[in-house]
Amino acid sequence: MLKITGTFLDEISYDIPHHNWGVEEWEKDFLAMKAIGIDTVIMIRCGLRKYMTYTSEVLLKRAHGLKPYSDLVEMFLQLSDKHEMNFYFGTYDTGLEPEDRDYAWELDINKFIVEEAWARYGHHKSFKGWYLSTEVARRRGKIAEGYAELGKFCKDISNGLPVLISPFIQGIKANKMLGIDAASIALQEHEKEWDAIFSCIAGSVDQIAFQDGHVEIHELADYLKINMALANKYNLQCWTNCETFDRDMPITFLPIKWEKMWHKLQAAQEAGIEKAITFEFSHFMSPNSAYIHAHGLYDRYREYAGLKK
Repeated sequence: MLKITGTFLDEISYDIPHHNWGVEEWEKDFLAMKAIGIDTVIMIRCGLRKYMTYTSEVLLKRAHGLKPYSDLVEMFLQLSDKHEMNFYFGTYDTGLEPEDRDYAWELDINKFIVEEAWARYGHHKSFKGWYLSTEVARRRGKIAEGYAELGKFCKDISNGLPVLISPFIQGIKANKMLGIDAASIALQEHEKEWDAIFSCIAGSVDQIAFQDGHVEIHELADYLKINMALANKYNLQCWTNCETFDRDMPITFLPIKWEKMWHKLQAAQEAGIEKAITFEFSHFMSPNSAYIHAHGLYDRYREYAGLKK
């Protein structure tokens, strides 16, 4: 049985509302995570556009950042230390569309941020890895080379801590979001492009957790099997990012129907994947979520995992 053992922390949100939690509320949520076996938390980004999770001198100067009310990174790390979880630090994201991004500038600024973050927070026992926040589905331009360079920089500065990415599949739902009337990318094309990307990032990136919500559920296992085979080929760890929000609803975004989540976990297990993380627990799966539908998802998951209330 494949279980959820990791979650993103999405406090600087891109397209979902904030809970506006403080330390007390976040600790309550960490306890709810711990109760179902979550051992890894991944801060999805340290900054988005001008917003920051901590007072970054780099972002203040180079991205005209807005000083945050509190240091969320320190809070997350203290909670991770206390509750014995592994914390991954997510890099900066401009929030721009792919065609508008200056990837060279983003690579440069993120190197400074990684240096700053490690100097400030690297002493925490729970600081166990890095997350490269740029999400891609296909090989475009120098994106793979950017992953490789930044990943290597992260590993070099932190004595080899692992580096995680969470790309997505160019599926029919991804195309629909972009206004494209097209089926999911052919399996052969997906394999060809990700073979090239994996060959470039091997040695600089350690863990790949493909988002599982962009293809139809009946298609998913075939793509995950390809991802797993490629990961084995290049000696990378293949996780799954089991999205706990529903991409099929007319409202963006609500907690997923449990049955859909169950089918996705089954597909990942069929592919041989051993670790599942989610985007993301606190909004879409937590008993503390503002979405009451998430409370039911938590209960159904506990039943599936054989956990008592």
